[in-house]
Amino acid sequence: MLNNIGPAGFIIIAVVVLVLFGRGKVSALMGEVGKGITSFKKGLKDGSDEIEKTPDDASRHARDVTPEADKDKV
Repeated sequence: MLNNIGPAGFIIIAVVVLVLFGRGKVSALMGEVGKGITSFKKGLKDGSDEIEKTPDDASRHARDVTPEADKDKV
């Protein structure tokens, strides 16, 4: 569907959006989109850093977290 829209079509859509919402709303929206993308990239980087910091022993072996009182109940 978007393959049929050329550069002129995108310009017309941009003009209509500017007329409907105004320059202030559009720039505020683009600022929020930019903040969202930045925060998403930061979250991905933090997640990969956390995975890399995990010790090898902890990632290979499972830990038994069953309460002591419940261990004899099978």
